[in-house]
Amino acid sequence: MTLASDLIMGEIRQLSSCLTEPIQYSLPIGDTLLAVNQFLGKTLTLSAMAKIHCVYCNRLIKKSYSQGYCFPCSQTLARCDLCIVKPEKCHYRFGTCREPEWGEKHCFIPHIIYIANTSGIKVGITRETQIPTRWINQGAVQALPIFRVQNRYHSGLVEVACKEWLADKTDWRKMLMGVGDVLDLEQKRDQILNYMSNHAKGFDISIIEVIGNQKPISIQYPVLEYPKKVKSINLERTPQMTGQLLGIKGQYFIFDVGVINIRNISGHVLSIKIH
Repeated sequence: MTLASDLIMGEIRQLSSCLTEPIQYSLPIGDTLLAVNQFLGKTLTLSAMAKIHCVYCNRLIKKSYSQGYCFPCSQTLARCDLCIVKPEKCHYRFGTCREPEWGEKHCFIPHIIYIANTSGIKVGITRETQIPTRWINQGAVQALPIFRVQNRYHSGLVEVACKEWLADKTDWRKMLMGVGDVLDLEQKRDQILNYMSNHAKGFDISIIEVIGNQKPISIQYPVLEYPKKVKSINLERTPQMTGQLLGIKGQYFIFDVGVINIRNISGHVLSIKIH
């Protein structure tokens, strides 16, 4: 990373965060964690330097896949397989996992099934160790864990059962347009528990541990002003942009001229000029 009084440059990774009021964000750039809340209200110029490195093998590439990987890594790493987004498709038990040791370390550990208020109520899953990071990355303003299971495959089965009547996607544009309404997640949890005990099919209900003693958490984001209309800026197509930083939510920088998904440009060498 190079650093001057008004210019920062280096290879970036997705935003890291700390659960405070509001969330404190840092951008890994080069070998430094850059605190970015300090730039709220300031005008920045972001420039993609036409250099991308695979976030796994570090090779220089022209295009990234699966949020930062080279094409070979995207095809051979277990973390890039379909079962990461659809855990019910796990094929470890058939002996065809791309990286069995990686799967044992990351998939065969406790997972949480939760509900969150992102662009409305949604159901989701995450490794227990990723709470609350997962919720922050999704831009959730409220979240509540409801089940615990012992591996990722089982979490996928439970999520599939829940999403028969509950959304599992976030409308990212709506999420970036405001905080939305405060919702009664405890009431929704009780409805899910009733539904699962009476209607869930296709797996042994005994795999589920109910988490019934927690209250929803509320998450506040560092946003000065939400956009009335969301315009996405793609730095691969438009390598340079200048705008006033109005907020940070999920993995997005919110500018007065549009929004940038930082996770999508992981591995890019980026320069940031502070005006």
